[in-house]
Amino acid sequence: MEMGEKMNKEALVVCSDKSTCIGITVWDLETGEQLLHIPTCAAAPHGLFCLRNQFIVASQSNRHGSFGGGSIFIWPLNKPQSPLRSYTLEAMGPISCTKDGLYIAGGAPSGNAYLWEVTSGRLLRTWHAHHKSLKCMVFSDDDSLLLFGCTDGIISVWSMISLVDVEDSGSSPSLLYYSSEHRSSITGLVTMSAGARSIFISSSLDGTCKVWELVSGRHLQTLVYPMSVTAIALHPLERLLFSGSVDGNIFVNVLDIGAVEDCFITTEDQAFVLKVHNESITALTFSGFHLISASEDFTFCLWDTINRVVLRRFNNRKGAVTNMVVIKQSSLFPISNHQRVTHQFQVSLLQKYPQPSNPGKGMATFLSFPASRSKPPPTHFLGNNLLDHLISGSEQEEQTPAMLQTKLEKNIDDRLWVTSMTKHVMEISKHLQCRLLDMMQCRLLCNPYEPDSSPKKKRHKIQSQNQTPTEQSQ
Repeated sequence: MEMGEKMNKEALVVCSDKSTCIGITVWDLETGEQLLHIPTCAAAPHGLFCLRNQFIVASQSNRHGSFGGGSIFIWPLNKPQSPLRSYTLEAMGPISCTKDGLYIAGGAPSGNAYLWEVTSGRLLRTWHAHHKSLKCMVFSDDDSLLLFGCTDGIISVWSMISLVDVEDSGSSPSLLYYSSEHRSSITGLVTMSAGARSIFISSSLDGTCKVWELVSGRHLQTLVYPMSVTAIALHPLERLLFSGSVDGNIFVNVLDIGAVEDCFITTEDQAFVLKVHNESITALTFSGFHLISASEDFTFCLWDTINRVVLRRFNNRKGAVTNMVVIKQSSLFPISNHQRVTHQFQVSLLQKYPQPSNPGKGMATFLSFPASRSKPPPTHFLGNNLLDHLISGSEQEEQTPAMLQTKLEKNIDDRLWVTSMTKHVMEISKHLQCRLLDMMQCRLLCNPYEPDSSPKKKRHKIQSQNQTPTEQSQ
């Protein structure tokens, strides 16, 4: 019985984005003891998660923003060793993974988004998701959709089917829909099921939380708060929304989705407030039915939300906690060789650049084409894209207006992709030229001029001495 309780106990993983010296700390929520410390980590907000309850994954903060490249570190929880360091093309902000742990997505301050396959490390897709910085992201409960929240209040929703299609990785994926209802930066995204439909909730610095229908993107409700909302979390069973504000208060609202739609709800009168923090709330999460809140006041608290009291208060004197993840304490235990072979999930270095797709693979992992489509292509079929195949087959039958329009649109997409790649190559070439000029200038400034006793200058002096005064004057 005691061993079973120990296996079910949970621990809290916390880190900050202020300095790599703070690192990652794992705490026992029941006793308040420190179980593990991982040095050299500073993860951006929404830049920490647990992969299949076996690995901790963190995007490393970059003071220079998106430029200069970035990195994603992966630590195994059950054995102390150096992390798997994957270096990315630009610094990553928020990162997330699908529920099955097969894919990792990352967002950059430049607005670019990245999608990797975990087991192979392959960079399946990189695309420009928005022209502003990506601040948070979340996958839907069934992993079919990927949601991004941006600094200008835009929320964009993308289909995973189009993102993992490696045969079409050269073109930009199609945006499912987007919303521009918020007036300031998005600070949190959470998903939930409400009866027969799926919804998601967004929080923003504009002082509102909005409820949306996930599939259609229809706006259902708006919760209005007196202060900017900096973090949100949902109760695992009850329809309770916990919203942390910039003044340290945590508002608790009951979500009644079916009763009222398309309305503004002022939360001051109907929400009860949890008060213990003195500064802005940085993160909220749940351990079982207990709420955990972190603040800029260098503390994080474990709450009994029913009695509205703090069960335990932790002090993180090195810096404010900006990321929190709850894990099973059993994931920290060493495993036997047999368990390692049967249960250990394989992770690989995440690729920095996209690689050419394998025509025989179709789509990555669970989106492979049926066997009937895997037969060798005809000689006139030059590409491996399904759209090319359809167009090529139609040319043998008849040139319908619809097919001509499809072919024209594809040619335009191909031309746009070639143009963007050309610009990218030109930018890289320009950057390399500047670096080369800088290196040449540094070499000229650092190396002194050669003395006059060099053979070349000696020859020049002898020739000048042999010349007549008239020749020298000329």
